[in-house]
Amino acid sequence: MVTNQQFNKNLINDKNLSMLHFAREWNGASQITSIIFDDLAQSYSGSANFYTINFEKEEKLCKEFGVMEVPAILFFKNGELVDHSIGLVSKNTLIAKIESALSKNIQK
Repeated sequence: MVTNQQFNKNLINDKNLSMLHFAREWNGASQITSIIFDDLAQSYSGSANFYTINFEKEEKLCKEFGVMEVPAILFFKNGELVDHSIGLVSKNTLIAKIESALSKNIQK
């Protein structure tokens, strides 16, 4: 889990894909998404950065990124929001979104 104090804009400005997963610990959909998210973090280690943010404890970050419901995953590349996912989605859907985001060539 990344806290507001630990959060650094450089995380999302990285050339690699950075994914922010906003979740509630007690929420069933968030728990399922967390399992998938952690599995994908291992599969894409070195290609993408994966960060989890507690929706209830990090209100400032949620407001900053306009996240109003969970689970939510924001995909950033070179500081630009390139995709997002809201609600419970399949692992295959997230893989497709990751592959699409990785293939985007975004210059700063």
